Amino acid sequence: MIDVAHLTKRYGRHTAVDDVSFRCEPGTVTGFLGPNGAGKSTTMRMICGLTPPTAGTAEVGGRPYRRLANPGREVGVLLDASAQHAGRTGREVLTVAALTMGVDRRRVTATLDLVGLDAVAARRRVRAYSLGMRQRLGLAHALLGDPRVLVLDEPANGLDPEGIFWMRGLLRDFADRGGTVLLSSHLLREVEAVADRLVVIGGGRIVAQGDRDELLGGTGTRVRSRNLPGLRGALDAAGLAATATTDGALVVPAGPDVVGQAAADAGIALTELRPAGEGGLEQLFLSLTATEPNREPVR
Repeated sequence: MIDVAHLTKRYGRHTAVDDVSFRCEPGTVTGFLGPNGAGKSTTMRMICGLTPPTAGTAEVGGRPYRRLANPGREVGVLLDASAQHAGRTGREVLTVAALTMGVDRRRVTATLDLVGLDAVAARRRVRAYSLGMRQRLGLAHALLGDPRVLVLDEPANGLDPEGIFWMRGLLRDFADRGGTVLLSSHLLREVEAVADRLVVIGGGRIVAQGDRDELLGGTGTRVRSRNLPGLRGALDAAGLAATATTDGALVVPAGPDVVGQAAADAGIALTELRPAGEGGLEQLFLSLTATEPNREPVR
């Protein structure tokens, strides 16, 4: 289990992570989402003991990462696939890790097979690996110690569609066997397919968290008109906040009946009016992360 409580990180006057709290339970995949610069990577680095927090705590299995006797046997971490010794072969990278963690060296071959790196790839030096191969090697490193928890930052970056599908199945199987996965990714459709819970961060603060189905089922109303200024004015007059999407629609945190009535009262013809949840995780992400970063969390 991962337990993050009131985690904060400041760099001088800049607050990168502001009072972030969430939990990742065994048997679940938690999608950790947010735009670039939102604080995802900083949060994950604090969980893994790489960045000291200004305030708050982050624990894995009831203890801070730095207090784990043999962290690789309890937490598998992949934060940067390029952070590997370029002059070693894939097999050498895992063999050194196995010796460090006290893992049977026979597990190296099994783990390479698991992530799809064959004998030829295992003998190749890391500098010759593609990004996708480095991702697979990084995931092998994370899995080598047979941990109970995985912390993964953009693990599908560089993978082809087949590789992305493979990774989805691997992570789902890991969680179904009782493991805990914290997964950060910009591939929203893949996160939607594999995640049980979602944590969305914007401007360093949590803007939404909860079960995937609950969040996707309550995202308000998507509305569009050829008279966008008039529609905005009608919504403002009715006291309804609206967030613009990248395709020219508005998302309003209210039911379609309320939004439709506000438009009708102002004489605004609508070309689209439907529950925003029909747009899936992508629509939820856009509607949440386009708002001000200091808004109250959605639960």
